[in-house]
Amino acid sequence: MQDNQQHNISIKEETIDIKKYLWLIIRNWFWFTSAILIGLGSAYIINRYSDPIYRVSMTIIVEDEEGSGYYGNSNNLIEGFDLFQQGKKIENEIAILRSYNLTKKAIQELNFDISYFGLGRIRERPRYFLNEFYVELDTAHNQTFYTPVVITPDGVKGYQLEIESYDVDQYMKYGEVYESDLFRFRIMINDSVAIQRPSHDQYYFYLNTTEGLTNRYRGKLSVEQTTEEGSVLRLSTAGPVPQKEIDYLNKLAEVYIRSGLEEKNKIAENTIDFIDDQLSGIVDSLKKAEQQLQNFRLANNIIDIEQEGNVLFEKLDQLQTEKARELVHRKYYRYLRQYVNKPDIDSELLAPTLVGVNDPVLASLVQQINRLYQEKQTIKFATKKTNPKLALINEQIKTTRQALVENVSSLMEKNDMLLSDLNERIGELNKEIKKLPVNERQLLNIQRKFNLNDNIYTYMLEKRAEAGIKKASNISDAKILDKARGSSVYMISPKYKMNYILGLIIGFLVPLVIILLKDFFNTKIVNKKDIEDNTNVPILGVVGHNALPSEFVVKDKPKSSLAESFRSVKTNLQYLLLDDQSKLINITSAMSGEGKTFSSINLAAVMAMTNKKTLLVGLDLRKPKIHYEFDIENTVGLSTYLIGKHEIDDILIETSTENLTIVPSGPTPVNPAKLLETERFQKFIDIIRERYDFIVFDTPPAAMVSDAIVLAKHADANVFVVRQNYSTKNALELINDLYKNNRLQNMSILVNDVKLKGYYGTYGYGYGYGYGYGYGYGYGYGYGYGDEYHEDDENGKISFKDRILMILNLKR
Repeated sequence: MQDNQQHNISIKEETIDIKKYLWLIIRNWFWFTSAILIGLGSAYIINRYSDPIYRVSMTIIVEDEEGSGYYGNSNNLIEGFDLFQQGKKIENEIAILRSYNLTKKAIQELNFDISYFGLGRIRERPRYFLNEFYVELDTAHNQTFYTPVVITPDGVKGYQLEIESYDVDQYMKYGEVYESDLFRFRIMINDSVAIQRPSHDQYYFYLNTTEGLTNRYRGKLSVEQTTEEGSVLRLSTAGPVPQKEIDYLNKLAEVYIRSGLEEKNKIAENTIDFIDDQLSGIVDSLKKAEQQLQNFRLANNIIDIEQEGNVLFEKLDQLQTEKARELVHRKYYRYLRQYVNKPDIDSELLAPTLVGVNDPVLASLVQQINRLYQEKQTIKFATKKTNPKLALINEQIKTTRQALVENVSSLMEKNDMLLSDLNERIGELNKEIKKLPVNERQLLNIQRKFNLNDNIYTYMLEKRAEAGIKKASNISDAKILDKARGSSVYMISPKYKMNYILGLIIGFLVPLVIILLKDFFNTKIVNKKDIEDNTNVPILGVVGHNALPSEFVVKDKPKSSLAESFRSVKTNLQYLLLDDQSKLINITSAMSGEGKTFSSINLAAVMAMTNKKTLLVGLDLRKPKIHYEFDIENTVGLSTYLIGKHEIDDILIETSTENLTIVPSGPTPVNPAKLLETERFQKFIDIIRERYDFIVFDTPPAAMVSDAIVLAKHADANVFVVRQNYSTKNALELINDLYKNNRLQNMSILVNDVKLKGYYGTYGYGYGYGYGYGYGYGYGYGYGYGDEYHEDDENGKISFKDRILMILNLKR
C-alpha cells in the first residue's frame, strides 16, 4: 500500500476548448441542419410573400444664411432687397419640410384620399389606382374612414359589394350609387381600359383622413444634407407603390418652394397696401388742386407769375414737399409702433427703405425681428410648444421689440423737431408771399397746393413701382435639382440576399446558443476533460453504456465490447496492484445510481474468468442488492456473520461462474457502521485474503454514509466510480478531498456509462470502448436518497437521431 502522505491537487485554469465546441457542433449536426433549413425556409417565405418596399429620393438646393446657395447674392442689386432675401438656416428648412402644415398642404393637393388593394391568394398588393374602374365619392355625404370595402368584379356588368364590418353583401352595377348612413359612392368603369379578365379576383379600398395621411407621410419622410458644408438637401421616402411616393415628393417640393416664395412676397404686398392707402387720400387732393388751378387761370387770364413770386414759390414748394415726405415717414413710424405692439405679428414688417426711411439702425432691427418671426414660425411647425429653443426666440423677439420701440420713439422725436422747423420756415415764406399782389398771391397758393400733391403723388407712385418690381423679381430660396422619378427608385425590402444570410446565421446560432447555454449550466460530468481539468486522480478506465436487460454482461455477452472494456479495467488494475499480496479492491462512488454494483459484479467476473479465485463481497449493508443479480436469498450473509450467527463458510456462496464466489450483504442490521469496525470483520478480512486471489468490495456511496471510508483502510486499491451525464462535478470535489487527505489509498477513477452522446474524444487509455458500439448498462435496483435511495432505471433505447447517424455511417 502507499504511504500515508497528502497529495497536491492542481486544477487547470479554464480555457476555451475549441476542439470541444467543434465536436459539440459535429455531434449535433442534425439540429443545426434542421435549424438552418428552418431559417432558410423562413427567409424564403418572407422574400416570397412580403410586400416590396421601395425608396424614392430627390434633391433640392436651399439658399443658406450667407447667400451661398443656388442664387448667391444677385438679388441684392435692388435697393432694400436684403430685407426680402435674408437667407435660410438649413436646420430650419429641414424642420419646415417635415412640418405638419406643409405636409398637409401637399396631401390636400394629391389624390390620396382612397387606398386601393388587390387581394391575392395569400397576401394583398397595394395599388395606386385601379386600371379597370375607379371610385367616385360624394363629398357632400358623410363617409366612414378606414373601413374596407371589398369589390368582386363580374365582367363589364357589375360587381359584388361586401362591407364585412357592417354585414353588407349585395350585387351592384357599375355606375349605380351605393348609399347608406356610412357611405355614398359609385364604382365607375374606366372607359379608356377595356375590362376583360381582372388582374385580381377581388379588390378592396378604404377612405383615408387627411390627418392620418399627413401623419403617416410626415413620419416616413427623411430629409438630410448631402454634405455638412453644403445646402443641398436630399428628400426620401419609402412605400409599397413607388409612383405614389414619387408624386408625393414632387408635390411636397413644389408646395415648399411656393410657400417660401409666398412668404417672401408678404413684405412687398404689405408695402404696396401701405402706399395704396396713402395714395387714396392724395389722389382726391390732387384732383381738387388741379381743378382749382385751372379755374383760377381761366377766370383771371393769368399765364405766369412774376420772378419774385416764382422764387418764393419754388422755395415754398421744396419745403412743402419735404414736409409731406416727413409726414409719410411719421405715418410709417406710427404704423411700425402699432404693429410691433400687437401680441403676435401675422406678417412681416415693411422695409423702411421702401417708404424713404434710410435709418440703418431701424432697417437692421426690422430685418432682425422679421428673421426671428420666420424662425419662430418654423419651430412652431416642427416642434412642440415646450421646446426650449422657442422660449429663447421669444425672449429675443421681446428684446428686439423693445429696441425697435425705443428706436421708433427716437425717430419720431427727430421727426417732430424737423416738422416744427419746416413749419417755421414755411410760415416765414408765407409772410413774404402776403406782400405780393392779390391775384399773384392767390395763384401762388393754388399752384403750391397742386405741386405739393403732385410731388407727393409722384413720390408714392415711385415707391409703389419699386415695391412692385421687388415683388416681381422675387424668386424662391429653393430650387429642385433632381426631381423624383422612376430611375431614382430602388427596393429596400425585402432584402433577398440579406434575409437568406440572416436565416442561415440565425439557424446556426439558435441551436449553438441553446447547446452552449446547456453546456454552461450543466453541472454533470460529460467527458474525460471534465475529470482531467478538475482532479489529478488517475483514470483507471471507461465502461460503455449497457443496452441489455441484464447487468451481468461479462457472463451473458463475453465477446462484447462492454465485456472487453472490463478486461481493460482489470489489466489497468494490475499496474496499481504491483504486490502479489495486494488483492483487495474497494469500489465506491459519491452517490447512488453511478454503477458501483454493476462495476463490482462484472470486474469480479472478469477476474474469475482468468482462473483467479475471486470473491465479491456485498458491503452495502443498508441497501443490499447483489443477491438480486445472482438470484439468491439474502437471509444469510456478511451481517449474520458479523453478529456471530454464522461462520465464514456458511456465508460463502459459489456462483455459476467458475472461480467466482460471493458474500451477500445479508439482512440489514441496526448499526452497520459499528459492525464494520469490529474485530470479527478484521478476522473476516484476514481469512479471505488467504483464500482468494482477488477480493472485490461493493461498498455504499461515500458521500452519503461513512462505510466506504471505514472500509478504505483495508483495501489495496480504491476505485471511485463516476457516471457520464449523471455524476455531478461536486463528486470531483469529494474525490479531491479524499485524495488530498489520503483517505482512500491507491485511488483511481472508473468512468461508467459512456455513451455516443458525449461531446468529443474518448475516455480510456488505448481502447476507448463505449463510443463506437453503444453498449453500457442499466439499473433496476439500488440507492435512492436518505433511507430510500435507489438507482435509476434505463431501458437503453436508441434515439431516432442516433439511428440516422448509424445509417449514415457516422455512428460506428
